[in-house]
Amino acid sequence: MSVDSTPGADDLAATEARIDRRRDRYALPEGHIADAASPWLPFAPQVMIKHLTFDIRSNSAANVLWVQSGGSLGRHRHRGPVSGYVLEGSWRYREYDWVGRPGDFIRESPGRTHTLYSDEGMKTVFWLNGPVEFLDAQSRVTAVVDVFRLIDHYERGCQEQDIPINRARYL
Repeated sequence: MSVDSTPGADDLAATEARIDRRRDRYALPEGHIADAASPWLPFAPQVMIKHLTFDIRSNSAANVLWVQSGGSLGRHRHRGPVSGYVLEGSWRYREYDWVGRPGDFIRESPGRTHTLYSDEGMKTVFWLNGPVEFLDAQSRVTAVVDVFRLIDHYERGCQEQDIPINRARYL
C-alpha cells in the first residue's frame, strides 16, 4: 500500500491491530497515581512542592508548587517550555505586570528569566520541560534543577518521612 492509496476497512483494521501490538510492546503502562503517596516537601523558604510525575525520557516533570504568603521561588531561567494552572491564591513574576489567579493558565517560553512571588500564598500545577537554572544577582547560575534533581528531592523527602517511593510516578 502506498501513502497515496486509500485502504479498505479490512486493511485499516489490520493496520490498527498491528500498530496496537507495537504500542503495547514499547509504551509504558498508563495508570492512576495515588495522590496520598506524594508528600509536601520543602523546596525553598516558604515554598513546598508535591511531585506528581517524572518523565526521564524528556527531562520533564509535573508538580504542585505551594508558595506561602510572602514567599518567593527565587530568580530563575527555564531551558524548556513551562505550563501552569493556578489552583489557589495568586502569584506573579516580579519582572511582569500580570497576576496569576485561580483558573488562569500560564505559558512560559524557554530562556525567560523571572522571580516568582506570592503576596497571599498560592498553589499551582506546573509542567516543567527541561532544566531550570537558578541565578544570583549577577545572573550567574547557582543551581540547575532537572528531572533527576527533582527525583532525588522526591526520594530523599520520602525517605526522611518514611513514606514509600511510588515508582508509578516515573515514565
